[in-house]
Amino acid sequence: MTYTNPLHAESIHNPENVRRHPLFAIETVPAMLERTVAALPDREAFRQFDYQENAWISTTWQQFHQGVMRWRRAFTAMGLKPGDRVAMLLTNSVDAVTFDQAALACGLVPVPLHAIDTPWSSAYILKDSESRCLVTTSRARWNAIHSAEPNLPDLLEVVFTNEIVNDVQSEIRLTGVEDWLARGNGIPDEALPPLPSPDDLAGFIYTSGTTGRPKGVMITHRNIASNVKQILLATRITEEDVYLSFLPFSHTFERTVAHYVSVATGAAMAFARSVQHIENDLADVKPTVMCSVPRVFERIYQKIQVGLHDAPERERYLYDWALEAGWRRFCRENDLPVEPSERANLDETVLAMLDEEVGEKVRAVFGGRLSKVFAGGASLNYTVAKFFCSMGISMRQVYGLTETTPIVSFTPRALNHPDCVGWAVADTEVRLGDNDELQVKGPQVMKGYWKKPKETAAAFTEDGWFRTGDQADLSDGGRVRIKGRLKEIIVTSTGEKISPVDLEFAIQEDHLFEQVLAIGENRPFISAIVVVNDALWRKLCDEMQLDADDPATLTARAMTRLLVKRVRAAAKDFPSYGIPRAVAVVREPFTVEEGLLTPTMKPKRKNIAQKYAHLIEALYAGHKSA
Repeated sequence: MTYTNPLHAESIHNPENVRRHPLFAIETVPAMLERTVAALPDREAFRQFDYQENAWISTTWQQFHQGVMRWRRAFTAMGLKPGDRVAMLLTNSVDAVTFDQAALACGLVPVPLHAIDTPWSSAYILKDSESRCLVTTSRARWNAIHSAEPNLPDLLEVVFTNEIVNDVQSEIRLTGVEDWLARGNGIPDEALPPLPSPDDLAGFIYTSGTTGRPKGVMITHRNIASNVKQILLATRITEEDVYLSFLPFSHTFERTVAHYVSVATGAAMAFARSVQHIENDLADVKPTVMCSVPRVFERIYQKIQVGLHDAPERERYLYDWALEAGWRRFCRENDLPVEPSERANLDETVLAMLDEEVGEKVRAVFGGRLSKVFAGGASLNYTVAKFFCSMGISMRQVYGLTETTPIVSFTPRALNHPDCVGWAVADTEVRLGDNDELQVKGPQVMKGYWKKPKETAAAFTEDGWFRTGDQADLSDGGRVRIKGRLKEIIVTSTGEKISPVDLEFAIQEDHLFEQVLAIGENRPFISAIVVVNDALWRKLCDEMQLDADDPATLTARAMTRLLVKRVRAAAKDFPSYGIPRAVAVVREPFTVEEGLLTPTMKPKRKNIAQKYAHLIEALYAGHKSA
């Protein structure tokens, strides 16, 4: 059975009226920008923190467009032709979006590199994509890439945004951005390349393959324009909205749902200074819209819970009551079953007080104005989602892949179920294939993988449906619930199958465990590597009269027995074969910088297993694997 989306656009706007909006006649990204600049020239487009001024600096749509035109002339002065690839290694910034829009308007194909990726990976993408130009911040970044791969025969020039450079290295020109831009000053508008057509390429977004070699996903202007319209049919975003952008533009979630939607609607976008200081940026910017991966919400949730651990009894009592009553309110609003409680009859009386005492404080962490929160890129912990939804922050899960530009399904404002990722967006069909694999057909599905015809063919069924690689459940009238990645299912040596994500979320219900990786592929039983919360770890060690900083404490018999007991208690609802029997403790968190998380903060299971191979072997010492 195939499913399309029901009428689930937000009640505050009619989807058929939205389709009649002039935006819905547009099929390319540059045309979207032109419409917004013409309609809203003096409205704020972007906001960026200036460290020299120690202040946020705004750019209007007209000012931004002037910058885009300068970059277009500079690209043209290089002699680049439509279809040429141009790479970017920048954090989210005005330079990054200017590069992207100028390249697209010239008919070029942007290739965004991951700002935290290894030099080897960046070099591989540059070479594989045959990029002609690279824009990055500093010579140090370039030197690392060049050392990893000196042979980049297609690369003509590297442009630096933060340094004054005028040099040649291995026949590649190295230039500071102002000198590069000045070369285009004499080029008239009529000499610029024509704007692209809908079926022209609008980006190579590289995604990791099973071999570890990234694959270039070919995205067209039609793919992007279609997905932007699908998003706007599912949610209302206007020029009155303000985004806070912190996920990398090298991933299609932020690229499409934040950047391209903001360009299409005229919504402003503020660039976060860093993920580490996200709470400060939320307080400063007070966004109304935010796209995030679950890990960011999990960190904020864990911080709140750790703070409550030592809070006065009255405060903990109010938080528990606010969670209970707020969840009943959310369930009533979203047609979910309401859990019975003796205190339910008091909801109308106490909800306003609880919201003032608790809910407003939680919402203030996000700036106090956040009305649209889209979570994607990885599975969302149900407990975390339930907490924030109860506090008046309605987290709406979305689902997609790089190959689908990315949105396949979207949770509407009403009928929000925190355990699901909504319904298929407009003009999109979904169905289940073998092993409940979710398969997709729609205008947002990629053109294919760059220079990989075999992989492209393998990604589609014989009748043209894209294989997502995710297991799903569509039994609730087509509402999508993701059960896990087909390739991530753990199969023990006894043949038992376990979804690691569900198990890891369950263990994280114990706030001592900040991060968890389930282990057990072809092993006789399930075990886990756990990253402990530093404050709670120190408190536990004090209670047990152990030295928290002594490495021997990590493997002390009394400690490991207690931790195994706590892990097993957290996982008690799993079948016996899925409950970990052994635990290894680490103090250092899994991070993107260490190569243990993807840029969207999903665990790189293979990398973590390799780094902690010695701990894993110790867990299974004395046991034979099949």
